Amino acid sequence: MLKKLFTLGTVVVLGSFPLYAGKFGNPDDVEFARTVWQAMTKASLVGEGAFVSQPYKGFPPHGIVLDTVEGEFSVANQEGILIIKRNYGGEKEPKQVMENPAKYLKAVTIMFRKQPGYDPGNGDWFYVKYSPHGKVLKNPKGVSLAGRAGAPGVGGCIGCHIGAPGKGFVFRHDRYPKQ
Repeated sequence: MLKKLFTLGTVVVLGSFPLYAGKFGNPDDVEFARTVWQAMTKASLVGEGAFVSQPYKGFPPHGIVLDTVEGEFSVANQEGILIIKRNYGGEKEPKQVMENPAKYLKAVTIMFRKQPGYDPGNGDWFYVKYSPHGKVLKNPKGVSLAGRAGAPGVGGCIGCHIGAPGKGFVFRHDRYPKQ
């Protein structure tokens, strides 16, 4: 009887953990995210004096005003596509944000397409959500938002981006089809 209860207890406890646990936010993901931030800072894509594109009206979960920069990028001997989305808060219009972007910046979210094979089912995208100063942010459960963040049907970056039109996981266009 005790063995049956232990087995049942193990199934209940283990069954309560999401299947995607451990697929993102691990130390390697956080370290790569830090390396990406350093490379973006060096390229003047984030931080003081960063290049700012034309802000536009945003939408949840990112922000009321957004600013997106993208293109080919090299980090840690990896070549890939980098999409940087600056997420601005407040009740401001894009024009007001442009006058003082640092004042309204709430987060920086990125997608970096790693080499084929990293996560083929999800376009090989590496996701990160940073604070305005480059700290990797965490979800409500305390897991760092870096790597294969989220899952289809569960939410998070992948859970949302899997619904993008086309097959590239990008909402604004379809220039980056699956590899």
